[in-house]
Amino acid sequence: MPTANDVTGFLFSMAPKEMKMDFDNVGFLVGRGDRDTSRILVSLDITNDVISEALEIGAGIIVSHHPLFFTLQSVTDSDAVGSKVVRLLEGSISAICMHTNLDAARGGVNDALAAAAGIAGRGSGAELISEEGRLASGEVFSYGRVGVLERSTGFLEYLVMLKAALNADGLRFHDAGHDVHKVAVVGGSGGDMLDHAIRHGCDTFVTADIKYDAFLKARERGMNLIDAGHFCTENVVTKVLAEKLQVEYPDADVYVSQRHGQVVRFC
Repeated sequence: MPTANDVTGFLFSMAPKEMKMDFDNVGFLVGRGDRDTSRILVSLDITNDVISEALEIGAGIIVSHHPLFFTLQSVTDSDAVGSKVVRLLEGSISAICMHTNLDAARGGVNDALAAAAGIAGRGSGAELISEEGRLASGEVFSYGRVGVLERSTGFLEYLVMLKAALNADGLRFHDAGHDVHKVAVVGGSGGDMLDHAIRHGCDTFVTADIKYDAFLKARERGMNLIDAGHFCTENVVTKVLAEKLQVEYPDADVYVSQRHGQVVRFC
């Protein structure tokens, strides 16, 4: 059965630490590295509900996308983050987080989002939206993808497809009045990469947490712009991670969280 050290090493082989942004905190963050487990829970975040879920199913490791913490000065039950760390330790649960390195990695967040957006098969076929960095091996990486649909699609039809593919409660958007063909995607907060999508000649950009100025620029440039929500544009990777972990550790049981869901609601 895998240990937290084993799982961390495997995930870093898929999404190298060198791909993370400077501010980020990724890897094995909480727990014992040498304790093996027969059950792993995958979730976008480590919330109290997710910890309860792990305790109920007997998971010894939670693998999440968003880090449980970025900086930590104390661990007590008197604050929200510290109390979760205490619960994890008391429950003998390790926490492993793969964040912006997983955004950039092939087969990670943005390839999963590209597949959901209809511009690539999972893990392949989408072009990098930019060159954010380069590994020692020479591999270039980026936090977004660009690709084309098999056929041009009306914008409203595309919205319906994307909403279903991402299991989203709602979408915010600007309709530029033309069909969708060449699409750029950035999982999570990617509004600042709009210019990259424009340079690629994309007619549509899908990301999340879009600010007013980006919507205004999209209107002025005649681009369809879709805010599909932070959770929904990134949660697509949890199933991918679970599948990869299950293949790597066939004797373990790997689950995707059923407790964690879209936080934002629409009326």
